[in-house]
Amino acid sequence: MSAKPKLFMTREVFPEVVRRLEAHFDVEVWDKYQPPKYDVLMSKAAEVDALYTLLTDRIDCDLIRSSPRLRIVAQMAVGYDNIDVGCATEHGVYITNTPGVLTEATAEFTWALILAAARRIVEADHFVRWGEWWRLETGWHPMMMLGVELEGKTLGILGMGRIGSRVAEIGRAFGMRIIYHSRSRKPDIEDRLEAEYKSLEELLRESDILSIHLPLTSETRHIIGERELRMMKPTAILVNTGRGAIVDTGALVRALSEGWIAGAALDVFEEEPLNPNHPLTAFKNVVLAPHAASATRETRLRMASIAAENLLAFKRGEVPPNLVNREVLKVRPPGFG
Repeated sequence: MSAKPKLFMTREVFPEVVRRLEAHFDVEVWDKYQPPKYDVLMSKAAEVDALYTLLTDRIDCDLIRSSPRLRIVAQMAVGYDNIDVGCATEHGVYITNTPGVLTEATAEFTWALILAAARRIVEADHFVRWGEWWRLETGWHPMMMLGVELEGKTLGILGMGRIGSRVAEIGRAFGMRIIYHSRSRKPDIEDRLEAEYKSLEELLRESDILSIHLPLTSETRHIIGERELRMMKPTAILVNTGRGAIVDTGALVRALSEGWIAGAALDVFEEEPLNPNHPLTAFKNVVLAPHAASATRETRLRMASIAAENLLAFKRGEVPPNLVNREVLKVRPPGFG
């Protein structure tokens, strides 16, 4: 073993973060834009003491069992549904994430999607860019590109955590009524934003804009399916910046095809990247983005830095500040000793 613990980073990040890690680790950075294939990742993991990963990297029990040197997986993401946390704990592998840094970027992006869908921004851009406006030979028409105003409409938040509450706060600035459904009630948010707690069914039936901000768990997978989509208003717009599998994609395609809802704005999908021939790409009333809600330089740098700090704290023999599986402390103390 080298003097420094070995670290494999599954993607390039900001050079200043890599340099900081190189002072303490023997670092190998995957230099391709695409993630390493699973067999490559498994091979690399077997040779290192630490991994720096993304949501697209599958860290399952087979990989963990095949990596006897592995002590910590530092994930540059809030979510960690790509990691078998229970298996990691059993084998004394620390799992960390980067919470609390995505709120502003994701909330702002959610509102970009809401406005784009409500006012048909993407469709209007194509209308101009592809020459349809020019071919119609009219500069303005009373019925051209009609969208909907948000003032006085009902914004439904599914998942009133940090991001959901920030989206709701911005919604109040638009003069919207705020309703929400969450695992638990949020009295402080209800008081501050005049938000109303609703059952899931009430939320679906009353929302003009339904914005999803749930983590992906066994309970939330496909929580929005055909039954739920049929409850929504035919004028409603569904917005998802949570996780793709929270919504049953097949049911959503049917809902859009048959007019159960008016439109959708999606940043996340059950399968990523999305095939350009996927049925969702055919709808003019759907806004699509490539899982980019956190894609600001400020946020991504904070995420990269927090993931690095988790690694450095572990190397110092300290409990990482963003340890996901605290039960691992009973299995093995922090550090590479």
